[in-house]
Amino acid sequence: MQDVVQWLKDNGDLKVIDEPLDVELEIPHIAYIEVKTDESRPILFTKPINKRLDIVYDMPVLMNIFANKALTEKIFAKHPDKVAEGIDKLLKLKPPSGFIEKLKMIPELFALKNVFPKRSKVRGECQQVVIPKAEVDLDKLPILKTWEEDGGAFITMGQVYTKSLDGGMQNLGMYRLQQYDKNHLGMHWQIHKDASHFFDQYQKAGKKMPVTIAIGGDPLYIWCGQAPMPHGMFEMLLYGFVRGKKAQLVKSITNDIYIPKDVDIVIEGFVDPLKMEIEGPFGDHTGYYTLKEPYPVMEIETITMKDKPVFQATVVGKPPLEDKYMGWATERIFLPMLKPMAPDLIDYYMPENGVFHNLILGKMKTLYKGHAQQFMHAFWGVGQMSFVKHAIFVNEDAPELSDDLAITEYILNRLDPKKILITQGIIDALDHTANETLVGGKLGVDATSSEVKEGVKTLLDDKTLLNKMQMLDEHILELKQYFTHTKNPICVITVNKTESMKNLIERVSILGENIKLLIIVDKKNNDINEPYMLIWRVVNNIDAQRDITLKPFIIIDGTNKSKLDGFTREWPGDTFCTKEILDSLQERKLIDIDEAFIKKFGLLPFEN
Repeated sequence: MQDVVQWLKDNGDLKVIDEPLDVELEIPHIAYIEVKTDESRPILFTKPINKRLDIVYDMPVLMNIFANKALTEKIFAKHPDKVAEGIDKLLKLKPPSGFIEKLKMIPELFALKNVFPKRSKVRGECQQVVIPKAEVDLDKLPILKTWEEDGGAFITMGQVYTKSLDGGMQNLGMYRLQQYDKNHLGMHWQIHKDASHFFDQYQKAGKKMPVTIAIGGDPLYIWCGQAPMPHGMFEMLLYGFVRGKKAQLVKSITNDIYIPKDVDIVIEGFVDPLKMEIEGPFGDHTGYYTLKEPYPVMEIETITMKDKPVFQATVVGKPPLEDKYMGWATERIFLPMLKPMAPDLIDYYMPENGVFHNLILGKMKTLYKGHAQQFMHAFWGVGQMSFVKHAIFVNEDAPELSDDLAITEYILNRLDPKKILITQGIIDALDHTANETLVGGKLGVDATSSEVKEGVKTLLDDKTLLNKMQMLDEHILELKQYFTHTKNPICVITVNKTESMKNLIERVSILGENIKLLIIVDKKNNDINEPYMLIWRVVNNIDAQRDITLKPFIIIDGTNKSKLDGFTREWPGDTFCTKEILDSLQERKLIDIDEAFIKKFGLLPFEN
């Protein structure tokens, strides 16, 4: 991994694009489309430019490093399940009872010596070039602007290294970083993150907070930065465990924070606890823009880099994205860490179109009444799992959780309104649906029991049911039923929303003989024939306490909310590509997509 580009050429079928391309929209659009293709590959852009600023950059941009599952496994040098097995063994270690047991334990204990990073006293490759404060200019880095409505350019694959006020804890996080000018960055660390907790310590003490940002190097660094490690544990410990060798760290030049010696670019500076700036908007991994909010600002003291650095970046927006594969590895590796608080958990799965925190499926060995509800509360009460909005639990006899069709059928055959728990709890800072920030509705579904006895009493075809519904409400435009062979067919309708859906729900509630599960979405920008994106839309758009009705049948309001619904917060827009950019890239044969592809993944707005 010393030369990531060469490694990707040898192992990842690296695509190299030598045509000059703009860091504003062009490069991100190509990467965004590539990761959605069936044969997604990493891409090296060798000639990035900025037309608006008239800049030709002297370093390439590397994107889609975690381009697919096979490549992600190669980056780890083993299947993530193998890493999980090692963690599971450590969690179950017991004092040896005799000499033979002590001998058996030696290999496992010997492996632990590699967990702790090695801190060097000499400079690393990342400090071959040192740019003093007076010459710092972020414009010389090919920082990307992904979406037309973004508030500016953002570093999207920055490894953010921080430490507590007393120096006792160090943290590695992955946060977006907005470029304000030549020497200032916005620090989007959310209130629940360790870096934000450290910031609070410095703020109370009235001291500036040192921060070091690294870009590049071993791709496993950035994965560790987003891994849900327990509070207070330095993520580079996980790096050493996965790699089987110590992380090699060097001290930053202007502060005491240690960073990997082989990263490509290092940005060092301080955050003034008294200074905040508006950050955003930013088209985020939810597929929506996160809105403008005040965040801390980093003033840069120095930038160091390799002689020939490579600028790593990622693109976020609507799924599927690169985080699909990063999340897959996280999901597999952290399964053993969930089992101590939920011992009968067999497996779990976070579908990428559920944007991870919006939907989780769990398979469990059900031992007693209320066991699934116990799991729900356990999940909602621990670490980053506490941000999960919708949790569905199935029994051990269920199909593979990642077998989308089979598991959906299993759940629908066991869906019972009496076994649905709706409550309130903490939610992700990026969530836009709740009536207030940081706190919102939670949905728990217990599908661990036997199949329900009754299905729809009178199942109608789509055309007949649509006509019947349109007689009750003229705003209903389309209807499609899914899984009609199950006990709880899914009926999806699109609407032209001109009033609160509470009125529509009241009108159609007389159709209990024909419907058991109704989902409502806006006609605009939703394709009723694309269940993958419908799931993305609905789990993104609902607050369970406000938007789910259980009587006389289950109704889910997945429409955008506004003052019509008594919603007073600003509702963000979707992330959409810029049509002129897509057309230009298509003309130059840099992408190859058709209208079906564009509509399938919601690349552009549409009405029909």
